[in-house]
Amino acid sequence: MAMATEVTELMQTPLHDLHLELGARMVPFAGYTMPLQYQNGILAEHLHTRSKAGLFDVSHMGQLVLVGPDHETTAHALEALTPSSFVDLPRGRQRYSVLLNREGGVIDDLMVTRPETVAEDGCLYLVVNAARKEVDIAHFRKNLQDAVRLEVIEDRALIAVQGPEAVNAVAAHAPQAADLAFMSACSTQFDGIDCHVGRAGYTGEDGVELSVPAGAAEPIARALLADERIDAVGLGARDSLRLEAGLCLYGHDLDETTSPVEASIIFCMQKRRREEGGFPGADRIQRELKNGPGRVRIGVRLHGGVPARNGAEIAQPDGPVIGTVTSGGFCPVVGVPVAMGYVPAGFAKTGTGLELIVRNRRLPATVSDMPFVSNRYYRKSNP
Repeated sequence: MAMATEVTELMQTPLHDLHLELGARMVPFAGYTMPLQYQNGILAEHLHTRSKAGLFDVSHMGQLVLVGPDHETTAHALEALTPSSFVDLPRGRQRYSVLLNREGGVIDDLMVTRPETVAEDGCLYLVVNAARKEVDIAHFRKNLQDAVRLEVIEDRALIAVQGPEAVNAVAAHAPQAADLAFMSACSTQFDGIDCHVGRAGYTGEDGVELSVPAGAAEPIARALLADERIDAVGLGARDSLRLEAGLCLYGHDLDETTSPVEASIIFCMQKRRREEGGFPGADRIQRELKNGPGRVRIGVRLHGGVPARNGAEIAQPDGPVIGTVTSGGFCPVVGVPVAMGYVPAGFAKTGTGLELIVRNRRLPATVSDMPFVSNRYYRKSNP
């Protein structure tokens, strides 16, 4: 007698029907059916984002709120689970951080925003990775201090607009977006619809992310796509864009065995936290900060036209295997295949020759500085 096979139905974002209308190729991703690419293809979507602006449906991401009696209480509760400083986070500002396990490994990376209004003081708004949000929710509920509670936002969509024309295009509907500094946020209106806008993203370009009511997601997306500067972009180009920008993807470049020091994201740990500790895995992380990690994330440029994908081995030239590729592919602006991976720290110097093993072929490569394409985040001093 055959055993029954469990079938898990994929979830849909509020923009699912619009993706189909636009001719998207849909694929399973993190429990959702998501657009991999549209009719113009990944290369065209990538280049359009770099030259004008791309619209990304990121509604599968988790949107959470920590709620406490005041900012200091909530900030300390989050600091107990991460290596970042939130007590000193100004109103209306965002910060990138990581949830850590007891060994200093990364449970997830996330964005944290302190609302700009006094009325919301005591709240911290979080955006977490889609594939990890259930893990994160369980971790918060188990480990948060009693005075702080977690609220899961179920009725909102998340739309990212990225590229050199992104903010100008969004500001035609939400003028306050144009006044935001990089890594700042505000509550505003998009054509009269209440929304939350943060100036950040995952491509290395200037841009914004809009948290909007689920029922308003489609009209907002349609209004943006009516602008000739904006094209819809799927997961394929999102991945190649973030790779060119040297940005980590959880499950590839970050996992529960990897520390922030190994991953070269120590910018998420402000000076006070690095010195004082008091976060999970602090002994390991402070030791790595002092003595250097045993392994480190590197960028690599391949000398040929064949890309190396996740899982390819990294070796010394004509020598032993010393590491593993965690992300890789052909990057259009760079014009060559690039990759990221982990090697012993002694092999991480820019210019070091390596070989990447792809289908039993040893491909010559060189350690490269990251990002592979210069970031173009908008820099502006806050008033």
